[in-house]
Amino acid sequence: MPLHLTKIAYGAKNYADLEGWYRGRTGIRPTTRNRPTRHAECVGGSLYWIINHAIVARSAILGFEKTEDGRWDIVLEPRLVRVHQQGKRAHQGWRYLAADKAPQDVSEGEVIGDALPGRLAMKLERLGLV
Repeated sequence: MPLHLTKIAYGAKNYADLEGWYRGRTGIRPTTRNRPTRHAECVGGSLYWIINHAIVARSAILGFEKTEDGRWDIVLEPRLVRVHQQGKRAHQGWRYLAADKAPQDVSEGEVIGDALPGRLAMKLERLGLV
């Protein structure tokens, strides 16, 4: 099973903002100072985007490329897949996410309604209510 990464969608206030990042682009390349130690396991996995303390979407990881300034690009598929929202604390950079902990994709035509605010979703999840 591939290993996934999580990353804050810094600057995006909601899912629509994140969608705007992808619209009309042929590639998305978030940059990181350090390549993940387990980068080989991440190729074929996904980068899950966090907005307002909740994982909301993902993109497949195609690979990692070193930039001219010594940083690393995470090369993503230019397709955004919405997932069932899952609470996630904020963090800097990226973090690993095991496949069994990753949220499920939203099926085509599935109505997910209004999403709970991330912090509230995390509290309800801890209480076993969602």
